[in-house]
Amino acid sequence: MGQSGKRGLILGIESSCDETAAAVVERGARTLSSVVASQIATHARYGGVVPELASREHLRAIVPVVRAALAEAGVTLGDLDALAVTSGPGLAGALLVGITYAKALAFAQGLPLVAVNHLEGHIHAVLLNERQTVKDSPDAQSLALVVSGGHTHLYLAEPASGTWHYRLVGRTLDDAAGEAYDKVAKLLGLGYPGGPWIDALAQFGDARAVPFSFAQVKTKAHLTGKTPRTKAAKTTPIAELDPHFLFSFSGIKTAVLRYVELHGMREEAQARVPRMLALGHIPATREEALALCPQPVLDLIASFQHAVIGDLMKKTFAAAEGLGAVRVLVTGGVAANRELRERFTAEAQRRGLAIAFPTRALSTDNAAMIAAAAWPRFVAGEFAPESLTADPALALGR
Repeated sequence: MGQSGKRGLILGIESSCDETAAAVVERGARTLSSVVASQIATHARYGGVVPELASREHLRAIVPVVRAALAEAGVTLGDLDALAVTSGPGLAGALLVGITYAKALAFAQGLPLVAVNHLEGHIHAVLLNERQTVKDSPDAQSLALVVSGGHTHLYLAEPASGTWHYRLVGRTLDDAAGEAYDKVAKLLGLGYPGGPWIDALAQFGDARAVPFSFAQVKTKAHLTGKTPRTKAAKTTPIAELDPHFLFSFSGIKTAVLRYVELHGMREEAQARVPRMLALGHIPATREEALALCPQPVLDLIASFQHAVIGDLMKKTFAAAEGLGAVRVLVTGGVAANRELRERFTAEAQRRGLAIAFPTRALSTDNAAMIAAAAWPRFVAGEFAPESLTADPALALGR
């Protein structure tokens, strides 16, 4: 057993994409600190993450972020029982910064190192929040939707023998939902990341104005067994997944592009950029929204978001029902979306299903979720080998 330490303190390190994070979590259930250095300002001008810039920023931030996490928790390196680090999936250069630092620190301190899958971390962000807010929160079989800028995956998550086991049951075949948000926001001249902008503006539009729809995803013979066209993890071959639980967001992204071109919105979108920068924040009132976007654009934004969330809901709850899951976990950056939380909660109540989300702070990339996911592995003595390196396409589940 790996649980032979003092307080069960794990320092988690996360650097899979564009946020450098460190956190100290006690026994996978109590967050003592969580520090995140965001790179949004660095990448905003490009409308997306530039891998080389991300790696450079991680190098600058990793040492001060870890020091800040230890100071905030009121502990020293000598108080720790283990370190945990994200090993994948993600950007290779970004992952290597966190892994190299964690390996060096673990060696210097004589501490065990636990490698954590980023997707498992997102699932444990929900479980960590439950353990911190619900007394005697039971672990139970769950249907987990991990939805972010790089991932849209459905997992059946089951506790067994003190650890968790995951079975992939659905995923996107192309763009992740959050990636579609970013691309549509960029097309409409909005800020990066696109999710918060679209969610804020959607409440001022008519969600029924533009009739977007999702056709049933049909698997194609020539793609069977091949890695999907997505930045997310390599996963189970397409033929082994139920097509009813597969997602595709490239079509709606193209539909928005065609709508913009058909209605002459492209020039107006380009003119919106300086207005957006001058405003300096995401619109909070109808007046601010209309000063930034005319009503037809607000209607387009609301319709896009309504359709995407509707598709996520349809397939998530169909999978939960089909697999007999007793509750639904929704996590990842897109889980911070206001409309998504409201509609998923209402649908879960209608179906009599339990549902849980992480806090908004734990929805986006953070290290508390990595430390929490590492705890059962630490207890089981599942430590990373000395040969640990980055795996940008690391899969989760069987």
